[in-house]
Amino acid sequence: MSTDLSAFARPSGASPRVSQMAAGIVGSEILKIAAEIRAMAAQGQKICNLTVGDFDPKQFAIPAELLSAITAAYQAGETNYPPSNGMPDLRTEVQKFYARELGLSYPIDSVLIAGGARPVIYGIYRTVVDPGDVVVYPVPSWNNNHYVHMQAAEGVQVRCGVESRFLPTPESVLAHLPRARLVCLNSPLNPTGTAMSSEMVRGISEAIVKENEGRAARGEKPCYLMYDHIYWMLTADGTTHHTPPGLVPEMARYTIFVDGISKAFAATGVRVGWAVGPTDVIDRMSAILGHVGAWAPRAEQVATAKLLAQPEAIQRYVANLRHGVGLRLDALHQGFQALKKAGHAVESLSPEGAIYLTVQIAPFGKTTPAGALLKTNEDVRKYVLEAAGLGIVPFQAFGYGGDEGWFRLSVGAVSLRDVEDAIPRLGEALAALR
Repeated sequence: MSTDLSAFARPSGASPRVSQMAAGIVGSEILKIAAEIRAMAAQGQKICNLTVGDFDPKQFAIPAELLSAITAAYQAGETNYPPSNGMPDLRTEVQKFYARELGLSYPIDSVLIAGGARPVIYGIYRTVVDPGDVVVYPVPSWNNNHYVHMQAAEGVQVRCGVESRFLPTPESVLAHLPRARLVCLNSPLNPTGTAMSSEMVRGISEAIVKENEGRAARGEKPCYLMYDHIYWMLTADGTTHHTPPGLVPEMARYTIFVDGISKAFAATGVRVGWAVGPTDVIDRMSAILGHVGAWAPRAEQVATAKLLAQPEAIQRYVANLRHGVGLRLDALHQGFQALKKAGHAVESLSPEGAIYLTVQIAPFGKTTPAGALLKTNEDVRKYVLEAAGLGIVPFQAFGYGGDEGWFRLSVGAVSLRDVEDAIPRLGEALAALR
């Protein structure tokens, strides 16, 4: 017989019970929207879910080589703790991978393995940012505001607009460098699917090197760059990926890469990521994440090492993945351009990378058939979901304030047919407005 502890497990009274940090953390807006969509789908409604930055295995399975290697590793008994900084073979293969594919030759001590990219980002913040330090990041961007909050840092947002394809220019970052301890960049960018040009990357990199030369002369801590390029293998045709050390070698002193297999190999649930950066920073990150226990599972690390050692298999898989993602993004982009040509208040930016498309749906001031006035992004989001069965995420979920009608569309969990069927429904929903 068990004791019912429900009354004790639920809080009573108004006194604080958690830390200030925990009390102030905000939940994911994307997850809230996803829960709403799941509830609608459970009721039998047809939804084209373009909200989640994930892959449906029915649409994009992980590489067969990775799957078989994971199975073999478990069968071989690779089930105990891995080294806290990663399996030696995987660290070596990441080192070779960067030299082969990116032209960046790092020492092995620059490589740290973790359970996906999120622990890497958390580790960077914990390693180089003290409470009160300034973190500079562009908006829209993914989750920097939450990491700033957890570290009790001062976040400085650089608002980026459509004129720069929502990407930061050197000029927009330069003014904040004297106070910055960490600058956060992501290319190709989540949520926009746009990618930084060589001029952008070079300009920001040169400014950071110059800033740090002055700090070194004054005996001050440097400004670091967190360069999240988890989508770098998923660039669109005609788009070239650029790295700070590749353009400005001195940036190897200050750049900490965020990377892993989750996006390039549709392996979001396999949980293998890595950081590559200055050895002294990586050493301290390893110590921090070791205490957190944020390592990737041993068998998955063994399997990832085997995959990275097969460049031809990687090339085949990524080419197929890029093709499938590209078909969906292009269909969405062309569909929105057709709706725009038909006179609807929509826009879309041509895709440059990742699995996202930036669109604008801005029928503000119009009234729905039910009599509701569309005044905000949230109004539009709900109407599009209910009337067209189209799940989208407003840029507010990525720190971009204001109701301008900008949304992220993600294609990793939908079929091409889902996309093609959704565009006419959206057109009908927009045509029904008055």
